[in-house]
Amino acid sequence: MPLTYIEHEKISLQKDSQFNEAWLHDRICDDPRILGLGEVRVLDRERAYASAGRLDLLLFDEDNNRRYEVEVMLGATDPSHIVRTIEYWDVERRRFPGYEHVAVLIAEDITARFLNVISLLSGSVPLIAIQLNALQVTEHIVLDFVQVLDQRELRVDDTESGGDGGQTNRDYWNQKAGPALMQVCDQTLAIVNESAKTPQELNYLGGYIGLRGNGVVKNFVWFSPKPTKKIVHVGFINSNAIAWKEQFEGEGVLAKSPQKRDLRLTLTPEDFAKHNDLVRKVIIETVKEQDA
Repeated sequence: MPLTYIEHEKISLQKDSQFNEAWLHDRICDDPRILGLGEVRVLDRERAYASAGRLDLLLFDEDNNRRYEVEVMLGATDPSHIVRTIEYWDVERRRFPGYEHVAVLIAEDITARFLNVISLLSGSVPLIAIQLNALQVTEHIVLDFVQVLDQRELRVDDTESGGDGGQTNRDYWNQKAGPALMQVCDQTLAIVNESAKTPQELNYLGGYIGLRGNGVVKNFVWFSPKPTKKIVHVGFINSNAIAWKEQFEGEGVLAKSPQKRDLRLTLTPEDFAKHNDLVRKVIIETVKEQDA
């Protein structure tokens, strides 16, 4: 059936009492894919912080191990929303460094001043700006989300700063992940300690497993076991991340480098055994670089 043109009118949700911010949150939660961020799901809504207000939406892209801290506002962007968006992103990345984090600001009017301010943060904050166009088409309303800024591939998460994520223990992860996936973590740790100047141990947190040496958290290697998929995401802070990514991909191993010093491997226990020599090399190089 051929498409036909129909007139529409752009409307302001800020000026319409029927379509308030809570209504907009509901529509996004009904189907978060409308934002154009891929196959994401809602992890939390109105997430409260002790001293920083509430995050509108926390979204999760499981395939890319990425979380989006989303701030939604009606009308034009203003300095307070820019600050809040970055503040929520910073809180979450420090609490859960095992994930990639991206700040997202959605507004009806992305101003030139906002784009100028964000350009000053280039290289520091991975941020997406989305302009919402609300359109009235006959008796219907259409929500059109357009990305006007994408600064995702800019920052190496400060995984070395630690972050609690809720302290757990070995029993918790044994039950959650199972012995096969935990063995990947243990074997990786053993290789780490072959060359580490400071002996490391696994630091068990609710969202991931990091490293700790002499009580000091330093997550230059971290683990995120996924029992339902029978895989372990293993992350490395390594200045040669892109080159390592290409090597692993050449061997048929799923590897990503979302940021230039961030290497993330997806390994089954079988992958770990099959590609042990290559895995060993990247571990040793990472230890020498980060534990020097």
